[in-house]
Amino acid sequence: MMNLLVNRLSKVTFKNRIILIFLISTFIPFICLGVISFYTIDSIIDNKVESSIQSNLKQDLVTLENSLNNINHVSQQLAFGGRVTLLLEELQKETEPSKRIELLSEIKSEINLISFSNPNVGLIMYYYPDKGLHDFENFRLRDDFLPEQLPVMAKYSGITYYGPHKSYSGYINQFVFSSMRKVNISNHNIYLYIETGRNALETLFAPQNRKDDSRRLLILNNEGRVTFSENKDVFPENNMFPGYSSEAKSGYYSTYFWSKETSNQGWSIVSIIPIKELNQERNKWLLQVSIIFIVFILISLLFAWFLWKMVYNPLNKFNKEIKTLIQTETQDTELTKIPEFDYLLNQVRTMKTKIWDLYREVEQKEKRRADLEVEKLLYQINPHFLMNTLDTVRWLAVFNGNKEIDKLVLSLNKLLSYNLGKMGEETTVEKEIQAVKEYLQLQQIRYDFQFDVDIDVDENTMGISIPRFILQPLVENALYHGVSDNGYIHVDIQLMDNLQITIQDNGSGMSKEEIEALLLDQKDESQKVGMGIGMRYVKLILESNYGDKAKLEIKSEVGKGTIVSILLPLSGGEDAQ
Repeated sequence: MMNLLVNRLSKVTFKNRIILIFLISTFIPFICLGVISFYTIDSIIDNKVESSIQSNLKQDLVTLENSLNNINHVSQQLAFGGRVTLLLEELQKETEPSKRIELLSEIKSEINLISFSNPNVGLIMYYYPDKGLHDFENFRLRDDFLPEQLPVMAKYSGITYYGPHKSYSGYINQFVFSSMRKVNISNHNIYLYIETGRNALETLFAPQNRKDDSRRLLILNNEGRVTFSENKDVFPENNMFPGYSSEAKSGYYSTYFWSKETSNQGWSIVSIIPIKELNQERNKWLLQVSIIFIVFILISLLFAWFLWKMVYNPLNKFNKEIKTLIQTETQDTELTKIPEFDYLLNQVRTMKTKIWDLYREVEQKEKRRADLEVEKLLYQINPHFLMNTLDTVRWLAVFNGNKEIDKLVLSLNKLLSYNLGKMGEETTVEKEIQAVKEYLQLQQIRYDFQFDVDIDVDENTMGISIPRFILQPLVENALYHGVSDNGYIHVDIQLMDNLQITIQDNGSGMSKEEIEALLLDQKDESQKVGMGIGMRYVKLILESNYGDKAKLEIKSEVGKGTIVSILLPLSGGEDAQ
C-alpha cells in the first residue's frame, strides 16, 4: 500500500505538488480552527438560546404566580370574614324586600370597589352550584357559566385553579386564569369565582399578539398532565407530558425543544420551540463560514498558481542553462528578478564558465600527457640500455675468466632490476632481504675497509608483504655514516604482535638534537643528502602505507652507534589507511 502511494506520488507533477502542499498547509490550520470555532460557537449558541428560553420562562412563571397570588388574595377577602362575606350572610337571613335590596346594593358596591382597586383582577362573581345560578358579577357574562368544563390546573384544599381558558367576561376576549373558592357561610353552598384581568397575562396566552413568535406554552398540573396546550397536535390536553419528570428541566421531543419551570405549588409551565428554529442561528453561522471557506479556497488556489509561476519560470531558466551547460559556451544574461534564484542562476553560470575553462585545461593536459608518454618511453630506454650493457660486460668477464668483475656486474644488475621497480610497491621480506644482500656484496667489493654484516630473519616472516625498498636506505645510511674498519651491522626481523625490524651499527652515533631534526625533517633541502634522503624516503613510504599504525624510532649515542627500529602492523597497508 505504501509503495503504491509512493509510486503514485512520484508521478505527480511539480505544479500539482506545490498546489497540493500549499492547500494542505493552508487548510489544516483553517479546518482545525473551524472545528474548534464550530464547537465553541455551538456551545455559546446553545447556552445563549437555552439561557434566554429559561430566563423568559422564569419571567413567565413569576408573572403567572403573581397573577394567581393576586386573585387568591382577592378571593380571601371576598370569601373569608370580610365585609362582603358578612353582607352575604346577612342577605341569606333577611326576608324583608327593602332590606334585601339595600344589602344587594352594598354587596355590589363592595365588589366593584375591590375590583377597581385591583386592576389585574377581571370577572368576579358568586356561584350557587346547587341551583346552577350566579350572582353579583362585576361584568356581563359572555355565555352560560359551566365550571365543570373549565381545565383544572391545580386543586388544593378550599381552592381550585383553572386555566388558561377563554374568559367568561363579555368585555375580554383573551385567555385568563381563574379560581373558585367556597365562601365561608354556614349552611350555604356558595362559591366565589374570580378571573385574572385584561392585561395580567396578555403576553403569555394571547397567540394573536405574537404570531411571529414560534414559542408556545403548556401548563402541567401537579401530576404532569397537560391542562393547557398551545400545540394540541403534538401535546394534546389531558394527556401526560411525554417523559415527564419533576427533576428534568429541559429536553427534546419529536421536533421540539422544551424547557420547564415548576411553581412553588407544584404546577409547571413549559415552553416549546421547534428545533429548526433553535438551530437557525447555528445554521446561519455555518452558511457564513461555508461562504468564507469557499472564498478562501479560491484565494488559496490563486496564490498557489502564483507561487507555481514564481517557481516555474526560474526552474525553466535553470533547465535551459543546464541543457546548454556542455553544448555551448555562450552565456544568457536574463534574470528571474528574484534575488535567491538570481544568485543561484549566477552561480550556475559561473560554474558553466569554470567547466568550460576546465574543459580547455583538460584538453591541454591531454595533449601534454601524450607528450609525457613519449618522454617516459625515452626515459625507460636508458635504464634498460644500462642493464643490457651491464649484462654484456658480465658475459665478457665470464669469457675472459674474470670472476670478480662477473660477480660485481651480476650483483649490480640484480640490484638495479629490483630497485628500478615501482617505489613503494609491495614486496616480501624475503625479496627485500635478498636485495640488501646484493647491495652489501657490491659495497664489500667497493670499500677498502672491512665490516661485518649479520642478518637474522625469522623464517615465519619471509612471506609477509612489506613496501619495496625500505631496508636498503637504512643499511646504506648505517654504512655511509657510521661504519669504518672493524665495523658491524646487524639486521634483525622478528614476528611478534607485529613485524619488528631492527638495524643496528657500532658507528659514530648521533646526538638527541640530530635525531629530533632527522625525525622531524627539519633540515634544509640543500642539506638533505645521505642520511636525510634515505630516512625521508622511508618515513614517507611508512606514512603512505600504514598511516599512524607504523612506528619509526632511532636510538643513538655519540661514539656508541645507532639503532633504527621499525614496527609494522600485520593487517597490511590498506587497512591502516
